[in-house]
Amino acid sequence: MTDTLRRLADIVARRAGAAPQESHTAALLAKGRAKVAEKLGEEAVETVIAAVQGDRAALISESADLLFHLSVLWHDAGIGPEDVDAELARREGRSGLEEKAAR
Repeated sequence: MTDTLRRLADIVARRAGAAPQESHTAALLAKGRAKVAEKLGEEAVETVIAAVQGDRAALISESADLLFHLSVLWHDAGIGPEDVDAELARREGRSGLEEKAAR
């Protein structure tokens, strides 16, 4: 999945440099991090609704939207998929309860 997320991050970076009137990504970034985060939250809610409704096709579609908008937020914050991948690798082999207690 990291290759897919890396390609997505590259697409977001290219689109971020476009004029806001030519790119949804650029327009969203121009509104600031709070708006980017709000959009991510909207996509998360839509993903949850699709899951609860048992709508597989919608869950796949909303998951793609969620990952896209997460990538936009990461771009805004200067985070790349490799940063998240490193954090997941750090946690690997630890139980969720153990990892949470260590925070």
